Amino acid sequence: MLSSARQESRPRDHEWEMSLTLKLEGKVALIAGGIGEEAVRLFAANGASFVVADIQDDLGHQVVASIGSDRVSYCRCDFRDENQVENTVKFTLEKYGSLDILFSNAGVMGPMTGILDLDIQGFDNTMATNVRGVAATIKHAARAMVARSVRGSIICTTSVAASLGGTAPHSYTTSKTMAEHECCERGTIRNEVEANSSAIGNLKGIVLKARHVAEAALFLAADESAYVSGHNLVIDGGFTVVDHSFSAN
Repeated sequence: MLSSARQESRPRDHEWEMSLTLKLEGKVALIAGGIGEEAVRLFAANGASFVVADIQDDLGHQVVASIGSDRVSYCRCDFRDENQVENTVKFTLEKYGSLDILFSNAGVMGPMTGILDLDIQGFDNTMATNVRGVAATIKHAARAMVARSVRGSIICTTSVAASLGGTAPHSYTTSKTMAEHECCERGTIRNEVEANSSAIGNLKGIVLKARHVAEAALFLAADESAYVSGHNLVIDGGFTVVDHSFSAN
């Protein structure tokens, strides 16, 4: 908790933005999947060089072009295919010479049916993207970091569904729970949990925005979190700590 004296010394909004602009200076990142436009813009504003990888080619090229910098590139990658993942990491290394940050953000919702009508093929596809794809991305990014003696950051987006049952379809819940453990069980892994927006949390009057997730990823990617590892940073407005069985009415 800040004292009143410290609060009075807080920079004005434009000064605060200026103070953040170099948190990732000299670092190279791979933003893997989901495009993560807010993260792309925030990482760029903070001095990072990075590759955006996804299968949404038009959107990927559009976002990169809107940044207008040779420090940002796009590479097509279907994360279900390990060879494509490996080649994307190689592309990043060849383009920028290193890899300091992985922001693994790829994911699909999967079948929306109940368990009795579960589409197994859809289930397999969800697991291939949300679990196998994450594992392959961590594997090849970590290899690149270790080979270059880089003390890097590996950040994975999971979901509130990994912490609270019944909030998402079966395939998605299963995959995100596995992905969360996939990140956290490694000593050098930093895990960020992104929650879908909900008005049932305990922060009334605040609506979850992509910027909130991007700023959390920035913290985990920057040197300020150097002693944070294996951590679930839950961005859900208190949704998972509220007793949803209780009603004030």
